[in-house]
Amino acid sequence: MKQEWTLDPDVTYLNHGSYGPSPRVVQQAQLEWTERLERNPQAFFARRFEDAVADVEARLAAFTDCSADDLVCVTNATFGMNVVATTLPLQPDDEVLVTTHEYGAVKRIWQQRTRECGARMVQAPLPEPFCDESALVDQLFEFVTPRTRMIVVSHVTSPTALVLPVQQICERARQHGIAVCIDGPHALAMRDLELTALGCDFYVASGHKWLSGPFGTGFLYVHPSWQQKLQPAIFSWGGSMSGRPRSWKDEFVWLGTRNPAPFLALPAALDFFEQYGGDRFRTDTHELARYARHQLEALCETVPPCPDSIDWYGSMTAVPLPAAVEVPKSWTGKPHPLQQALWQKHRIEVPIVKWGHKMYVRVSCHLYNARGDIDRLVDALKQELATG
Repeated sequence: MKQEWTLDPDVTYLNHGSYGPSPRVVQQAQLEWTERLERNPQAFFARRFEDAVADVEARLAAFTDCSADDLVCVTNATFGMNVVATTLPLQPDDEVLVTTHEYGAVKRIWQQRTRECGARMVQAPLPEPFCDESALVDQLFEFVTPRTRMIVVSHVTSPTALVLPVQQICERARQHGIAVCIDGPHALAMRDLELTALGCDFYVASGHKWLSGPFGTGFLYVHPSWQQKLQPAIFSWGGSMSGRPRSWKDEFVWLGTRNPAPFLALPAALDFFEQYGGDRFRTDTHELARYARHQLEALCETVPPCPDSIDWYGSMTAVPLPAAVEVPKSWTGKPHPLQQALWQKHRIEVPIVKWGHKMYVRVSCHLYNARGDIDRLVDALKQELATG
């Protein structure tokens, strides 16, 4: 499948989980939508744009098994999470519960929001190793108090690549009357999503990861009980330019003049994915991630934080590096020296991430990857660990 992408042939790209490139057919669809816009911008924005966006939302809703009335296109999961944070009413001493595995930017969003309100963000550690879903949910809810207003949890964690039992978390939260926002950038396409059945209040996702949609595309799912309360992160005209009835989505459709081609190319990514087959994709990429896990376990002589099962990790795996690898005290914004060496000396793009008191190598596996890519990574790591 590698010929379907325009990746640099001299680069071993194992970082789809951070920045997932689009296949050629998606790039072409984006160009074609831009050309249609440029031929007559007035006609495009005034008479075509809203219907085109609605068509994309309908496709995304069908793909994620929810109503199109409950889903709106947004720039990415970070944008969606900011909307949720702005919307949630918080009083002094209220609490928002996250896990220690949450994405750093998401924690920062909620730290800022709770600080503004005099509320608190509480971080719950999860049991390790992760081998019992019920025990994980039980431990998370040990940190729930009468002041907990929302639980924010990743569907697939970014630093550790773990699939969390979000269905059980949502069910337990409903018993306590607590809202749930699921951070799902890695789950779109990697997992079989059924948003209505999931029962969350909010779900945010990015299209540029496992779905291989264009950069700058995502969606925000909002349960009907929250839609009229939603606060936009950006105010513009709102309303409809073509005379449609008012909708809670209006504030997110009209954010000022912009090129919507990335969003409108999302159906091409969905077509590409569905033609390959969702179950086939998940099986094939997991098998390659499993191969990577086994090879890295043998090299590093470490144990990953979850069982060797597709129930616990999918198309991405994170393996602890040996204890001798330097663990920085805090994140400086610069890649880890080992990550820089893998790029500069071996032309391998793979993240070296800090979680807790360990460094992990996180390997993403997509359709353009093969075992040879994993073997090159293992050989390069062997050299760098021997000299480091």
